[in-house]
Amino acid sequence: MSESAEPFVILEVGVAVLVVVFLFYFLITRGNPPKDILFFVFAEFSFTCIIDLVSALEYDGIISGFMDFYQKTGEPYLGTPYAIMMCYWDGIAHFIMYLVMISRITDRKAYRTVGLFWAGSLTANMSVFISGIVAGKYGSEIRPVFWINFLFLLMPIYGAITIFTRPKDRPRIGGYNAMQVQTMKLIWRPKDMILLVLLFAAMGFTILRGLVALDSPLEACSVYLRNFEPYLKDPVGYPKVMMLHLFFYGLPLLGAFAYGLLKPGCTWMLDWTVFFAGAMIQCQWSHIGGSLHSRTTAPFRIPNDAFWSVLVINLLYAATPILVALRVHSNPYFFLKIAPFPGQTGLPNSEEKDTKFKEK
Repeated sequence: MSESAEPFVILEVGVAVLVVVFLFYFLITRGNPPKDILFFVFAEFSFTCIIDLVSALEYDGIISGFMDFYQKTGEPYLGTPYAIMMCYWDGIAHFIMYLVMISRITDRKAYRTVGLFWAGSLTANMSVFISGIVAGKYGSEIRPVFWINFLFLLMPIYGAITIFTRPKDRPRIGGYNAMQVQTMKLIWRPKDMILLVLLFAAMGFTILRGLVALDSPLEACSVYLRNFEPYLKDPVGYPKVMMLHLFFYGLPLLGAFAYGLLKPGCTWMLDWTVFFAGAMIQCQWSHIGGSLHSRTTAPFRIPNDAFWSVLVINLLYAATPILVALRVHSNPYFFLKIAPFPGQTGLPNSEEKDTKFKEK
């Protein structure tokens, strides 16, 4: 077989494997077909998680002999530190999410929160991955199998749209408790005050790194790039692309969450905080892991004297959206719409009357 034909053979084999796996799941569920079409997406992608995990383990030298041919003629950019960490996340975190969602679909249970977290995570994963390939040093080494990656970008987008537009798991209308919480001033909500500080700090950090990625001549950008995160200029392209994604898409969402903590009744906070938390934790996992990986060349690693400060800042940056999502879901009354009960003329005087939000 000629070398020029090998990349097309890999593409054909990849497509054939995906089709065979889909047909396998379709046939074994014919007797009791799932009502949710996303079941097949999760089942198919759970299979590819194993491939990603094997790829990462082989690049790190933990195993050998499974992916040699594919590494050479398929997707050479999978050997970059960022892509290796991305594959670990897909092979472990996404795999667990798929198992949970498949289990809940099988049991006819809702999986909205896990589904949104997965959609945010995989959308961020693949959008950075595909853009980084094209914009980085591997842009001239794109092989035919590269185009399969768009399937893994389109499916989480489709999943996110599907989950966002479905009826909510429970009503988002509150009564007595919601009224009581929404009349409280910010000063009496210390947790929200702390989260606002973290959100504003995260917005500033996003702006700084976004300007670094845009080659801003500001002295602060030069100092940060030189003394803290030279990895942002790694020629593989992934760090730069990720910073631009966070700058243009993450920054508006961080600002929106700050608004949602100040303005009562923002019901969209219940979904969007989970979606963005999934995106942020995936991006930061790959970014932090890539900057620390042994395959990252010395000039782009975190300087020793700034190691702990950079690590703590990045971890806190990753944790902020997760903390916001946890706060929103642990006590959602501030984010509910308030509707009067039939015949109500004033503030209800009994907590038991707040039944519109409670699950039946």
